[in-house]
Amino acid sequence: MKKTKNLAGRSAMGLVMFRFRKNKLAIIGLIILGIMILSILAAPLFVSYDKVIRQNFQNRFATPNSRNLFGTDEYGRDLFARILYGGRISLFGGLGVVALTFVIGIFLGGIAGYFGAKTDTIVMRIVDIFMAIPPTLLSMAIVTALGHGVDRLIIAVAIGMAPRFARIVRASILNLRNMEYIEAARCYGASSIRIISKHVLPNGMGPIIVAATLTLGQAIISISAMGFLGLGVASPTPEWGTILSESKIHIRSFPHLGIIPGICIGLAVMSVNFIGDGLRDAFDPRTKN
Repeated sequence: MKKTKNLAGRSAMGLVMFRFRKNKLAIIGLIILGIMILSILAAPLFVSYDKVIRQNFQNRFATPNSRNLFGTDEYGRDLFARILYGGRISLFGGLGVVALTFVIGIFLGGIAGYFGAKTDTIVMRIVDIFMAIPPTLLSMAIVTALGHGVDRLIIAVAIGMAPRFARIVRASILNLRNMEYIEAARCYGASSIRIISKHVLPNGMGPIIVAATLTLGQAIISISAMGFLGLGVASPTPEWGTILSESKIHIRSFPHLGIIPGICIGLAVMSVNFIGDGLRDAFDPRTKN
């Protein structure tokens, strides 16, 4: 009775946050991701960027110690500094991918889902063409054509992931476009752009937010995979996948060089997936309170 009373006065977003806080794994993922983001943002306060690129061949392959927390690589560069600054591309680059994917997906999925008929058929057939190619392979082809660079990498990965996101947006809008309040807005003479932006998208944002969160994990993996394959940012600029690639020939003799960036990638993706699962359960109206 007390529990029902506490929930009675909550708004829709309040209920979502209440359900989300009940998910322990989601909170753990949020804490881990928050610590990683804060550490990366605060890196210049306690680690100089000079340590990222400065070579010291007399201190090659140093094991983790008080001076070099994660040891050093084959050029004597501080691995701890490279991991911190590399997160700016792997993690924040993933956020950039999600933002661009969100815009493309909202545009294509919104048009297809709201207008339907021939517009839906044309847009979705174009989307299907891109979906026929695996996202990573499509991203590799695009980044090869565009060349190296963080901005080009983000564009390439976003284009590879946008078709699936557009389908999710379309499905969400299809469930809403014939609702009574949408018909009422049409009767009052509201434009299609206003109806989509003010009525359709806000009410269908739950599945879209969940998809965007889960897309972040895929984006981090894709950016790291590009770096590992040599299609990401060029060395000596640090990035988790690039660091992992540089250490692969020394993995038997100095395993910490590959294990540490691998753990960072795994923790980031795991945290994002935990958060995504928590949001999915929180937005699901069938979730038990």
